[in-house]
Amino acid sequence: MKLLVGSLMIISSLNISLLVLLACFSTILLTYLVKKLASRYRIVNEPSERGLHSTSTPRAGGLAIIIVWYIGITFFYIKGVIDDNLYPALMSGAILAVVGLVDDIVEVKPITRLIIQFIVVILAFYFLGGLRKPITFGIDILTVPFIVYPIAIVGMVWFINLFNFMDGADGFASIEAILVGLVLYIFTGSLELLLLASSVLGFLYWNWPKAKIFMGDVGSTQIGFILVVLGIHYHNTLDFSIFNWMMITAPFWFDASLTLFRRWRNREQLSRPHRKHAYQRFVLAGSSHEKLDIALIVVNVIIFLLILVYREWDFMKIPVYFITLVFLYSLVRRIDKLFPFNSE
Repeated sequence: MKLLVGSLMIISSLNISLLVLLACFSTILLTYLVKKLASRYRIVNEPSERGLHSTSTPRAGGLAIIIVWYIGITFFYIKGVIDDNLYPALMSGAILAVVGLVDDIVEVKPITRLIIQFIVVILAFYFLGGLRKPITFGIDILTVPFIVYPIAIVGMVWFINLFNFMDGADGFASIEAILVGLVLYIFTGSLELLLLASSVLGFLYWNWPKAKIFMGDVGSTQIGFILVVLGIHYHNTLDFSIFNWMMITAPFWFDASLTLFRRWRNREQLSRPHRKHAYQRFVLAGSSHEKLDIALIVVNVIIFLLILVYREWDFMKIPVYFITLVFLYSLVRRIDKLFPFNSE
């Protein structure tokens, strides 16, 4: 019996390893093809005063991730590996992928993108069955659906957009997606997370500094959508609290939200491109994209350890949450000294 169990575990491990390798190498190959096509048809990002790059670089590389991702989750669905309600919720994002790709090629009006994002998010939210009551710290809060649901839907749309805003440095958004995927996998054991992480890892091969191709809207908006849908799903299944999800994704939403607030307080035109995110100013202060990526990994490891504390001891939940936000705010203040917020 032990031999049989051991054999099954080895076979299972081999299948998982094969999945990771197949997804990773498929994305490497597809990204290469997208890079060639993007260069040929001049689907590129040109250097600008609002960017962090000095050379013309192909974009829309996220298309490779999305192709591998959708083929992978469809295979999982056929095999019964993925939950019945999660699959249609994730598939709703295909509309977003199409719009993102069109936007990378010919540009779509912001209001059109926003309307489509809301439609997609509401559709996904419906398939997810809404949001389970977010109970934490021993207190039942926000229990009324007509209050919680609109907040959740607006939050989902905001996360899709902020992930796009944070995709401005080589490897930065890719690394965040991989790390969030791996942390979620550690706590849930869901194979779709390995599929996501390995797919993005294949893209990172080309996106690592100095990037040969950028993710583009097709990749960044789609990954933002996938992560937030997965976050709500695992919260609903009791595998991973939405509050823990907010902790592990905090390096992105905290920087984007705080920057938006500071620009609003400065009475700036919020729709105008800028380089005021903390990660952008870190690079503008003289650090390389590699240092930025390493810093992001370190920050995520620290937050992962805080999540372990959060989940182990109930009395530590509020302090740990507070420590996480203070930790991130202290990093922003440190960057303020290196490159002041209003220097741009």
